[in-house]
Amino acid sequence: MAAAAGSLHHIIIVGGGAGGLELATRLGDRLGKRGLARITLVDRSRTHLWKPLLHAVAAGSLDRASHELNYLAQAHWHHFHFRLGEMIGIDRARREIALGAVFDDEGREVTAPTVLHYDTLVMALGSVTNDFGTPGAARHAVPLETPDQAARFNRRLINAFIRAQTQPGPVRPGQLGVVIIGAGATGTELAAELHQTTREVVAYGLDRIDPKRDIRLTLVEAAPRILPALPERIALATQGLLEKLGVEVRVAARVVEVSGEGVRLADGNFLPSELVIWSAGVKGPDFLATLDGLEVNRINQLVVTETLQTTHDPAIFALGDCAACPRRGFETPVPPRAQAAHQQASHLYRQLQRRLRGEALQPFVYRDFGSLVSLGDYSTVGSLMGVLVGRSFFIEGYFARMMYRSLYKMHQYALHGAGTVAVETLARALDRRADPAVKLH
Repeated sequence: MAAAAGSLHHIIIVGGGAGGLELATRLGDRLGKRGLARITLVDRSRTHLWKPLLHAVAAGSLDRASHELNYLAQAHWHHFHFRLGEMIGIDRARREIALGAVFDDEGREVTAPTVLHYDTLVMALGSVTNDFGTPGAARHAVPLETPDQAARFNRRLINAFIRAQTQPGPVRPGQLGVVIIGAGATGTELAAELHQTTREVVAYGLDRIDPKRDIRLTLVEAAPRILPALPERIALATQGLLEKLGVEVRVAARVVEVSGEGVRLADGNFLPSELVIWSAGVKGPDFLATLDGLEVNRINQLVVTETLQTTHDPAIFALGDCAACPRRGFETPVPPRAQAAHQQASHLYRQLQRRLRGEALQPFVYRDFGSLVSLGDYSTVGSLMGVLVGRSFFIEGYFARMMYRSLYKMHQYALHGAGTVAVETLARALDRRADPAVKLH
């Protein structure tokens, strides 16, 4: 589909998560560099961090600054444009999106409200935490949607340990308790990382804290088992390792209230805790339901066809967690996972070029390559989908850990290329030798 005479076809991508940024980078290198289209990425943040790393930032086992990517720099290097701002509305008839004003920490306006015209719009806004309206959850539980939220939790964690070390009396019951609500991949990985990092924090001279007596980690899941979206064998292996570490795992346990003192369950039990993480359930951002008549499902995901086009407007596409994409042979849509966003970005990279040439679009077909769960330095477990044999096989230990790390390397490769990734990997391996094992500030 061509743009108006004398102007370049304008592709706007809203959301700089894994899928959105990979798509903008590849389209910029292919179309933007050659002057075949104008590519613009819109995001309300200035930097990108791969979302599966957030649990490590929260635990303090990863320094976000060394893994964040500046959008302006990436845009300059890869021939697309970056616009700082938050999308607040759309006019589909005029093909315009509205961006709200951006303010700095002192309340000064950085960018004014504006309107951007598009020929093709791609929504890649990801997901937000769904607390299901649980009383007290929004106020007392920290979600893990953004790097800032992960860093906020880590600061609260370190402050709690310093407070316990310097206070006049002994550590109170629940004072160093952490309750993680939701035992999906994020919550489960966080539990293992926290077990390791809390003990490393104590080792830095916090001698008044006894890890076995004072630190209590509890993982709460409403479903009958942890990791309900993954194969049962992975869940059983993971739960066994967590319980061996001393993490308390509660399944079939529904949270009915979160307070400043802890978490109350539907069976009446109360889990005293000063720190609560909410990682149970996701939904599309609420404002997606207000976008000029675009269809959304019950959890605010944009409903799309097999070509990733929204059902009510073929000029608007959606990918990643904010999209409800049909999956052939399944009643449920494509799962909101990093590998799905990566595959959809690669698919749209090819299909948007076909759209510019006026060719018919091909349907997206999701391929499940398996599931991996990292338990920090303790272990990694998962299953890989055997392409040749057509079924999955269980893996664990060193090989599983290498496969898990390769997922991040694939994302980096899509953004930077093989040479840059190889150099950065070596540099980080050398740099870690001089850093503390856990972030202490």
